[in-house]
Amino acid sequence: MISVNNVTLAYGKRVLFDEVNISFVKGNCYGVIGANGAGKSTFIKILSGEIEPNKGTVSITPGERMAVLRQDQFGFDEVSVLHTVMMGHQKMWDLMNEKDALYMKEDFTEADGMKAGEMEHQFGEMGGYTAESDAAQFLNELGVKEEMHQMLMKDIGGNIKVRVLLAQALFGNPDILLLDEPTNNLDVETISWLENFLADYQNIVLVVSHDRHFL
Repeated sequence: MISVNNVTLAYGKRVLFDEVNISFVKGNCYGVIGANGAGKSTFIKILSGEIEPNKGTVSITPGERMAVLRQDQFGFDEVSVLHTVMMGHQKMWDLMNEKDALYMKEDFTEADGMKAGEMEHQFGEMGGYTAESDAAQFLNELGVKEEMHQMLMKDIGGNIKVRVLLAQALFGNPDILLLDEPTNNLDVETISWLENFLADYQNIVLVVSHDRHFL
């Protein structure tokens, strides 16, 4: 669950939110709608922690993971397409790199072996052993061809980057999924795929969109 408690945000005399209290629970998909400038994207940024409210708090159930659809198409320029998707599960990605670095130690000790065993167990519980194939499947279903999976993000077009970043947000079955205008630059077929995916999603989804048919 994600709970918004007494959240207030104002820019000068302009008040966007005043003492907002609301909870979002598992199994529901919520549409965040309103006129341009009403604060929809700002609300999503408050939920994600990107923006601090003037007053109030946002809390999520301990242990739950939040994923956000990023709009920064240049934030992963030096990363491969496949790895960009896998980085959507940041804890798993960090653990994978820490584990790999441990194995590369020249003076690998018995204690290191014990630690590596614990890390392997955690990695498996996070779905790490199928991460690459899962990421590739998302990319394929979103229309990103296999020959692009090992390319750097800087070497692909903006319309493909949008799909990669969407795959990144969806990757790893996050407990809370925040999607700000997820249908931008998507074709009808991909939008239909996303509609079906979200209709079957069992966790919390918040969607900002002007596409009333999609909502």
